[in-house]
Amino acid sequence: MTKNSSQAVALGIDIGTSGARASAIDGDGNQVAFASSPFRSPDELRQPQAWWIRVQEALQALAQKVDFTSLKGVAVDGTSGTVLALDASNEPNGSVLMYNEPCPDIAVVERIAANAPPGATATGANSGLARAVHLSKAPAVATVVHQADWILMKLGCPGRISDENNALKTGYDLDRESWPAWLEAADMDICKLPAVHRAGRPIASVEGYLRQLGVRESAKFHAGTTDGCASYLATGASSIGDAVTALGSTIVLKLASDKPINAPQYGIYSHRVGDFWLVGGASNSGGNVLRAMIGDERLDELTRTIDPERWLGLDFYPLLRPGERFPFNDPHYLPRLTPRPADEGMFFQALLEGMTEIERLGYERLRELGSPILASLRTVGGGAKNPAWTRMREKALGIDIVPAKSVEAATGTAAMVLSHLDDENA
Repeated sequence: MTKNSSQAVALGIDIGTSGARASAIDGDGNQVAFASSPFRSPDELRQPQAWWIRVQEALQALAQKVDFTSLKGVAVDGTSGTVLALDASNEPNGSVLMYNEPCPDIAVVERIAANAPPGATATGANSGLARAVHLSKAPAVATVVHQADWILMKLGCPGRISDENNALKTGYDLDRESWPAWLEAADMDICKLPAVHRAGRPIASVEGYLRQLGVRESAKFHAGTTDGCASYLATGASSIGDAVTALGSTIVLKLASDKPINAPQYGIYSHRVGDFWLVGGASNSGGNVLRAMIGDERLDELTRTIDPERWLGLDFYPLLRPGERFPFNDPHYLPRLTPRPADEGMFFQALLEGMTEIERLGYERLRELGSPILASLRTVGGGAKNPAWTRMREKALGIDIVPAKSVEAATGTAAMVLSHLDDENA
């Protein structure tokens, strides 16, 4: 295979829900080469050794397309809130809790709630902290790390190192840039948690597995990020006021802000990414509702029946079951799906109108809490491919939607590395 002659300078690796992906970009941020290795079965999603095998396969395939000797930095992103326990040799002891698995011990959740300060983002059964405390209690556990942390270690990065984005839901204090003392009262041994660096910062010289693929020792490992933050950066959004709506199984809003906004009462939290704060929240509405009520096979057909210039105004709030996170945080919030039109095309349009209103209310909520106004809007996820929905959203939000530069989280992670290549070396 002939390798791309463009010089790759930054490498991003993504561990997602479908497998591993690797992206190399040049000094202008353009993708030079991309490779992926999908999971072979649903079980691999929660098997650390499978993560590592797929990462190796993706990197080996990428190395056939581009020269690794020009790389200057590499980082990894992983699913936010996924944690695993390691033994003294830094190998998994078999205990993993994924991003969507609640802590199975209610006593752990209650102890965290009793000791967490007001507004803490690491509370609840679905917090990374609750999962970490639970895993840390198993025999022979030396440390608990995040998914991206362990892959970075397997690549050759010395020490147990994480980043602020992954560590946020495990209780990391972004203001003091340290693990807070209250974690000990919540029964989390801080000594079992990794050291934390700002996302994207260089942390160590490359050694280990990547050297075998041709990466030079002068290249640096960089602190990673979450898949959500990486997906935002992949789109090309990079300035205050730039927003990205992810229209996937759920609706996720992210907006670059000049200050953090944390409002747990509305399901809103902030990540620090470079020189700005990424604020936002996630609704329970989205593609999961369309899949259940319409079916993937009919979406294109019904889209052709929609007139995006004519608003039906049926005031739907599409949810599969009671409970919403954002822009309202109410576990008992009821779906609104009536009156249901007899015409399937009109029913589909009413669902899309309801989701469009959720997006509008989400950005309105962020603005009420002090976020900047929308300067630009990009879209990722399956819903981004629907032209009628795009037009409906532009009319409702009063802003043109800008095409995303990329939808690959690995490319966003590489872009993050590129932005930090000139930082002081580790």
